[in-house]
Amino acid sequence: MLEISTKSDVVVGQHLSAFHLKIQSKAGPLPLESVYQGSKVFEQGGPYTDIYDFDARTAKRDGRLRDSGRLIRFEFDGHSFPLVPPTVFYDWLYLTAIYPHREWLKERIIVQERFAGFTDIEFNPSKSINCQARSCALFVALIERELLDEAMTSPEVFIKTVKTEDHSSTAKENENRLAL
Repeated sequence: MLEISTKSDVVVGQHLSAFHLKIQSKAGPLPLESVYQGSKVFEQGGPYTDIYDFDARTAKRDGRLRDSGRLIRFEFDGHSFPLVPPTVFYDWLYLTAIYPHREWLKERIIVQERFAGFTDIEFNPSKSINCQARSCALFVALIERELLDEAMTSPEVFIKTVKTEDHSSTAKENENRLAL
């Protein structure tokens, strides 16, 4: 198992942490967590794109994220992302950040090490729906099914590729966890 967090004992696990990853955008490289938080659109505001320039911890604590009403979607780089599937925006950001390194990652985590799975000691399902270990597992699954390159051609294709009919949590539970 590979721990994917800043607490990992393995360097590749540390580098796969969402707090370490950057998203290449029209504005340049941005912290993944800051993009996730700043891209939230609420009933009464957002996206708050100034959050993109914050460090990850500051981005998560911005008061507007709690005071702007119900979360209704995500917007980033001219694309709109739905709330269903529940983790699609986070997964897309995560895979966008690691995609440029896909060949190295494939060699390292699939061929050489043959990790059986991924963990994230920081993940708390009562507080969040997004999990970097799950996103990394999705990356591996898309590689193994030879769908990664096609899925990453656009957000719309990505959503279509990963969309499933089984969303076991209720909409309200997902909404509450996405707001964090």
